[in-house]
Amino acid sequence: MTNMLFIMSDEHNRKVMGCAGHEMIQTPNMDALAARGVRFTDAYCNSPICVPSRASFATGTYPHQNRFWDNAIPYNGTMTTWHHRLRESGCTATSIGKLHFRSSDDDNGFTEEVMPLHVVDGEGDVLGLVRDHNAPPRKATLRMAEEAGPGDSSYQRYDDRIIEASIAWLQQRAAEKDGKPWTLFVSLVCPHFPLVSREEWYRLYPEGNVPWPKFYGENERPRHTWLEAMRRTAIYDEAFNEERVRRAISAYFGMVSFQDDNLGRLMKALEDTGLIETTRVIYTSDHGDNLGARGLWGKSNMYEDSAGIPMLMAGPGVPQGVVCREPVSLVDAYPTILATMGIEPNEADRKLPGANLLDVVSGKVGERTILSEYHASGSVSGAFMIRRGRHKLVYYAAGHAPQLFDVVADPWEGRDLAQEPGYAGLLADCIADLRKICDPDSVDALCKADQAKLIAHYGGWEKITKRGTFGHSPVPGDKPIYA
Repeated sequence: MTNMLFIMSDEHNRKVMGCAGHEMIQTPNMDALAARGVRFTDAYCNSPICVPSRASFATGTYPHQNRFWDNAIPYNGTMTTWHHRLRESGCTATSIGKLHFRSSDDDNGFTEEVMPLHVVDGEGDVLGLVRDHNAPPRKATLRMAEEAGPGDSSYQRYDDRIIEASIAWLQQRAAEKDGKPWTLFVSLVCPHFPLVSREEWYRLYPEGNVPWPKFYGENERPRHTWLEAMRRTAIYDEAFNEERVRRAISAYFGMVSFQDDNLGRLMKALEDTGLIETTRVIYTSDHGDNLGARGLWGKSNMYEDSAGIPMLMAGPGVPQGVVCREPVSLVDAYPTILATMGIEPNEADRKLPGANLLDVVSGKVGERTILSEYHASGSVSGAFMIRRGRHKLVYYAAGHAPQLFDVVADPWEGRDLAQEPGYAGLLADCIADLRKICDPDSVDALCKADQAKLIAHYGGWEKITKRGTFGHSPVPGDKPIYA
């Protein structure tokens, strides 16, 4: 029998791990997990924002397939998830922590939801529905710079409770010895902003020593119509100065080390209970964080910092010390968990776009096109990203110029090959590959129609913009602070 411990953090930039070659970060537990298993160097979320990313992870489908487009259209129990499949097959599927679904009143498929964090009031970020010229600057984003620095936060305290509950759950499972296979989904909220880190972790990264963001200077930032529109709405950078930039990065690094320590506590619990011999472990995140690169903060674009995620896997049947450079994404979790639990895929499962990660590592899966798409706050049109070998296409609907990068030769994506005539053929081939998965302009129209219906439901864009929004989802028991 093989069990699964699936650990997801929130907003972890995959470059910020020791095993990924980061020059400063201290992540000994992530590094140890990578050493005894597989590190996927080119893992991606399927949408670089919380709610649609987590809906894709749960359902094994892309946003244009499930139509959970943004942070105001959350998963609502209507589609089959891997949790449903486990439960109906007699396996235990427990979640502890953040889900960001609509509500626990829906049948989300879990055997049990412990301390779930769902979207605010079952509605989420309604302001994010307004994406055209009526979209106002999101003033709540200014809090990121204002709050950054050492200290405690509700997010860190929530993660404390999640880890304690997870350790107790593992101890109970070990004591019961009922022989039923289980999957425990531990979903943490750090290093998602607020960028506040406890002193013990913050002091590991002196502000004067942290790396300065790439392409941060005004004359270094890429000037692209889609990105400029995003900057007018997500005005994070307007509140930053040099001191705040350094405090923000020190705090973010501190929270990554805090999460690394939490991972270590979970691994120790597996060892202490004797469950480590029968449990596969996956660590990942729902999306990345720009960390000021190109003057961008948070997520919500297709740069590697935002759309890329860490992905580590270890345990029974997983080869050790392997670095897998085949692109993978969160939709691969669905077939991987089913295979780990010994559940034979049904007809619907076989139609899903994902693949068992162990099959990817062993070479049983041919070259695939990995997709991420974004239709949420700040985007004037849909954005679509695919990987084709070493090249990455970013296609924007509504006539915005595409981007093309060689992420091997140019990992910081400073050279847009789509602007060079010698790459016109490759660009056309990549766009054709994208169209094999979906018609991006038709998807954009479908999404905007769905969002327009909700805007009308909430009384129109003027009423929505007057209401404002919150900076981040509050933990269970807290109330959102609107701006």
